[in-house]
Amino acid sequence: MSQKQNKGTALVTGSSSGIGALYADRLAHRSYDLILVARDKAKLDALAAKLVKNTGRKIEVLPADLNAKADLRRVEERLKSDQSITMLVNNAGIGSAGPLLTSDADQMDAMIQLNVVALTRLTLAAAPAFVARKNGIIVNISSIAAVAPEILNGVYGGSKAYVVNFTQALHKEVSDKGVQVQAVLPGAISTEFWERAGTAVSNLPAQIVMQGDELVDAALAALDQKELITLPSLPDIADWDKFEAARKALGPGLSRTHAASRYKTKTAA
Repeated sequence: MSQKQNKGTALVTGSSSGIGALYADRLAHRSYDLILVARDKAKLDALAAKLVKNTGRKIEVLPADLNAKADLRRVEERLKSDQSITMLVNNAGIGSAGPLLTSDADQMDAMIQLNVVALTRLTLAAAPAFVARKNGIIVNISSIAAVAPEILNGVYGGSKAYVVNFTQALHKEVSDKGVQVQAVLPGAISTEFWERAGTAVSNLPAQIVMQGDELVDAALAALDQKELITLPSLPDIADWDKFEAARKALGPGLSRTHAASRYKTKTAA
């Protein structure tokens, strides 16, 4: 690859391991410089050194705990002020595999803060700058739990449904302003996510578990194809198209002057 190519800088959150580290690797090989954001500076430094050696790209480490307000604000300011940034990958997130009713409220609050609040604030820091320059890409990592809320933990599924809705609404506002957005909905992926969520990936049926590199490669291929919603495991995208068509068909009936007739009290003859 010619190092004269330069697609700008991609800021990738949660990039010290798993999906985030794979995005960093693939984007560096796609001629992006990188800003790597995560809590573990040692892992970030090791990844940065490897990527510099393998790709020759400019790689900066920005250690930050996105659940710490001061750290989050620091990353926001970087997104607002650094005109070299052309891509944001909101990958940082946590999950839970435990039942909702036995969940720890503080842990659920931390999940919402990272999966929803941090993602929202970083997007709102990047998007206006991208619009002003008429150039930029925002990738938000969601989950199949967004459309299958009965699986895993209800707060986790709810947070990932937010990511899908937020991305769709953002697309409507910026798609004609030179900014591309994408929500990626992974299924079960072989990463450290599962251990952190309270179970082991080895407990899952092997036929539903995808390797992380295959996920990221598929998501980037979908990005190249300008997909808004990407479900890498779904065999036929027509199934998603039908789902979306059914959702949109509800539109005319969602807000009307009167309640539906099925809710009207029947009077006795």
